[in-house]
Amino acid sequence: MIMQKFKKRIARHTENYMDKIANDNNDVITYLSHGLQDTAYLAQKVAERLNGGEVILLNGQLGAGKTTFTKSLAKSLGVDETVTSPTFAFMKEYSGRLPLYHFDLYRVVDEDELYELGLNDYLYMNGVCVIEWNKFEDVPNPIVIDVLTVDDSITQCERVFRIQGMKLDL
Repeated sequence: MIMQKFKKRIARHTENYMDKIANDNNDVITYLSHGLQDTAYLAQKVAERLNGGEVILLNGQLGAGKTTFTKSLAKSLGVDETVTSPTFAFMKEYSGRLPLYHFDLYRVVDEDELYELGLNDYLYMNGVCVIEWNKFEDVPNPIVIDVLTVDDSITQCERVFRIQGMKLDL
């Protein structure tokens, strides 16, 4: 009964986002987070699978939890610095087990602006790129993570993460 309700809630909240997933791999992992600890657990599991060279595209509305996920991912990669949203800087670089390049492209108008800023060069480096509000058209083999809020949750902190392009043991 609980699983049926969960599947219905996921279907209701994800149907508008599924057309934004662009990846040849049809394996989709759905993960329900009940709060920060669950989100940190998921980020740790993702970090364990990263070797460098990956591009993670985070999709979701304002306040969905994209930066929160990135903070947990950074911590799991051994980043000691405080991770903040790079909205006005476009990209921030952090040092850990792997370099982390955190992009927030909300204010970028189009892909041409990314090339003018030189941000495309980071896609081909040995670190991990995490991109919020992606504007790149041709991202090589992305890991796509859709972050969706569950509006009818009692605590208002539940999130559904839909992950495509990566196999995880949760």
